[in-house]
Amino acid sequence: MNQLPNRKPLTRPSPKVNNVNDLLSYIASHGDKIVYKYFESNKLKEMSYIEFHDTACRVAAAFTKMGLVGKRAAVIGDTSPQWLATYVGALAAGTIIVPMDKELALPEIEKFLTIVEAEAIVYSKGFNEKFVTTMESHPTLKHFIPVTPDEKIVSDKILPFSSLVEMGQTEIDNGFKVKQHENTEEMCEMLFTSGTTGTSKCVMLSQKNIFAAVSSAVDTVYFTKEDTIVSVLPVHHTYELMCLLSGMSLGMEIGINDSLRHVMKNFALFKPTGLVLVPMFVNTIYKRIWSEAERTGRAKTLKTGLKLSKALRAVGIDVRKKLFKTVIDSFGGRLDHIICGGAKLNPELIVAFEDMGISIYEGFGITECSPLVAVTPYTKRKLGTIGPSVPCCEIRIDPNGEKTEEGYDLGEIQVKGDNVMLGYYNNPEANATVFTEDGWFRTGDVGYLDNDKYVYITGRIKFVIVLENGKNVFPEEIEEYLDTIETISECCVIGRKNEETDEVVLTLVAYPDYSKFPADVDDDTVYETIKKAVNLVNKKLPTYKQLKAVEIRKTEFEKTTTKKIKRQLVK
Repeated sequence: MNQLPNRKPLTRPSPKVNNVNDLLSYIASHGDKIVYKYFESNKLKEMSYIEFHDTACRVAAAFTKMGLVGKRAAVIGDTSPQWLATYVGALAAGTIIVPMDKELALPEIEKFLTIVEAEAIVYSKGFNEKFVTTMESHPTLKHFIPVTPDEKIVSDKILPFSSLVEMGQTEIDNGFKVKQHENTEEMCEMLFTSGTTGTSKCVMLSQKNIFAAVSSAVDTVYFTKEDTIVSVLPVHHTYELMCLLSGMSLGMEIGINDSLRHVMKNFALFKPTGLVLVPMFVNTIYKRIWSEAERTGRAKTLKTGLKLSKALRAVGIDVRKKLFKTVIDSFGGRLDHIICGGAKLNPELIVAFEDMGISIYEGFGITECSPLVAVTPYTKRKLGTIGPSVPCCEIRIDPNGEKTEEGYDLGEIQVKGDNVMLGYYNNPEANATVFTEDGWFRTGDVGYLDNDKYVYITGRIKFVIVLENGKNVFPEEIEEYLDTIETISECCVIGRKNEETDEVVLTLVAYPDYSKFPADVDDDTVYETIKKAVNLVNKKLPTYKQLKAVEIRKTEFEKTTTKKIKRQLVK
């Protein structure tokens, strides 16, 4: 297996965050350093670590005054210091926090809030009007806390966030102190998985779960207090939230992206040294680099630079930062490393970015594991693997009878450790299914472990395509190869049943990148161009994994908030 360049171990102190008290202590220790740069009413603002600490403590005091200790409070909306202070403040108060997906339809939001019996909700500006009817009809919500209130909306249930913070300060002036959380195994967070309405399950996490993942991230990921990152992914998602909590414990500066349309502009503004992304963002950024190079006539120079860089690095000379200055400048001029998780990344992209001077480290996780399970060690990298398990857990493979070419057992990846959830809320059937008899969590992912205990993922059990000859095909494996086709924007491999022969036909459903075609291109040309590219990919694949049919769609796929295609909706 190819070995990627390694880095020396960091010598920085590694914060051990066991509970919210530890987190608040670390946050306070960073004092007047800026923690967040963010947009509010189109103006760039800053918040220091001590200001964030004090805001979170005021939220804790106010929630306690409101009788929300042991009760449930939700938070929904755009990423902001107020969203994060609500989350940390709720943990500090002993209020069970319920992060919600802002992209959900209102009836689904209301349904989920009813299921968890939420009594309060903190929300960003976009929900002011949406929640007008909710205030009158919701069976459990008593307190509506807008971060940016609309003065035209009047209700005795509305408590502006600024008033919440003032209430908390009054309580602190009267002697309130954040309690010491010694029992970290009680439920403190409830969040819904990203299934459809009928399949979403409510995950219960404890402080032990949350901070086991946070501490493991701090221990294993290449970040220091000198780093600056930009928050791009949805904050309600455990992956992004864990990275932000880890970043705050270390003392990093964090810029908050206000819109995907502005992401490159904000990279230039915040000048990150590191990023936390999902594969679709990495894919999109890579394609944008080459599109921009072609548009400006620098594509040939870029290709020549890559060849020269590889030749020089082979003899120990590294001039990537100079050769690819224009690429790195598009990210603000300082980008050095990317953490990528949420789905499998094409290894060719890791090599491509490394060639330009940007290292990518992959992580693997799942909401039910808070979410971190494994991550690429920056000191001992291998291509095509997500690395070994992180310190707070262990991984095993439940063999399915198949073996890899190297002789490793293939099977379901199972996890046991401090990061594994308490269980699904009010769902004994799902709990019985997802845990083995000896207490291991079934991830639903298939893969294998090598001799160094590094994890390799081949696909999801529920998406496996079973062919007539008994062969199992994981669509993710094929899609890795398709990522390199420039004329495809998004794609999904499915097993299409031939009604006449009853044969399962491996089929590519593709949404073209129409920017690669003339404006007046016809459908046949698009199809033939993509089909030709697919035929070249097929030559790299075993016969039984080759694509037999191609279908073109005119619209993007429906995706989760972390930009994963909802495969179950692809027909």
